[in-house]
Amino acid sequence: MNSCATKQIVDEVAVIVKAGNLLHSVMYAIISAMNTEKTAEQLLSALEKAIKGKKDVLRLFITAYLTGGHVLLEDVPGVGKTTLVKTFAALIEKDGQPARFKRIQCTPDLLPYDITGVEVFNAGRNTFEFMEGPVFADILLADELNRTPPKVQSALLEAMAERQVTAGTVTRPLSPYFFTAATQNPVESLGTYPLPAAQLDRFSICLSIGYPDEDAETELLHEQTHPADAEPVTPVVSIRDIAASREEQRQVFVHPVLEQVIARIGKETRAHPAFRLGTSPRAGLHLLHIARTFALVNGRNWVEDDDIRTLAPLVLSHRCLIKTGAGAASELINNITETVIRIADKRTDWMRPAEA
Repeated sequence: MNSCATKQIVDEVAVIVKAGNLLHSVMYAIISAMNTEKTAEQLLSALEKAIKGKKDVLRLFITAYLTGGHVLLEDVPGVGKTTLVKTFAALIEKDGQPARFKRIQCTPDLLPYDITGVEVFNAGRNTFEFMEGPVFADILLADELNRTPPKVQSALLEAMAERQVTAGTVTRPLSPYFFTAATQNPVESLGTYPLPAAQLDRFSICLSIGYPDEDAETELLHEQTHPADAEPVTPVVSIRDIAASREEQRQVFVHPVLEQVIARIGKETRAHPAFRLGTSPRAGLHLLHIARTFALVNGRNWVEDDDIRTLAPLVLSHRCLIKTGAGAASELINNITETVIRIADKRTDWMRPAEA
């Protein structure tokens, strides 16, 4: 066999091996994404029975929870914010029963220990005992968070950031799956305490449910007049599924170009003349983590530029302080994101490194 024929065979084998490696990568990506995608679809299907016609918002809410982040629901009264969180908690099974759900109705007279808990003297035992506050839950709803004073808002900071509570001299761990969903009404400002930047930075994403369309509202009215038609809410996934999803998120591939895009977006917000305060490095990390989960929820094991386009305004806007008359933060973030992605290295395949 001459050298030319040998070289041709070697080249053909190399092509076959490369194709085989690519096929293996694709199959691994699909299989890896299946568990998280299935978990998200089960939660989404159950949530849609309670919140009509809001599939995209519900998917984003689920994505944030699976990531391990916290959600700020900013919307007018009566659109289903509280119903969403209460229903969601009932869909997750832990130790053979629904996940522990607690609710705080935030008011001006609330005190920090009403949230974290307090040491109470037990006369019978002649000792102090700790009474747990509502943060000792798997899912916490802080309803109308901006109606409670800053010292109470700050009581949630440690819980949200480190999943622990310090009361007195003792630090107590919270559930590793501790999740906060807070609501606020953007229309009314009388008697409210705007959330400080440090608090807003702890929320991974800010969502608005919005009003349902006519068909969805009609269906909602029908269910209220025919309660027998409504299905009971029971768990559809377990904490084990959540743990498996979070492990899968570590395997999601993010191309270095997209990592640079996320960093550049943050830099642009800090340099933009319309912003009094841009996004922090923590915001970029939240965007990266939630983009990984969003990819899995959509059946992929890699992040694409469209994921960043979709998520950046939702993850970053609420963290920014805008100068008066500069416009909406979400529009500015959207424009910055589009510009940064447009000038970045354009790729058609985000699932492989550049050298592949």
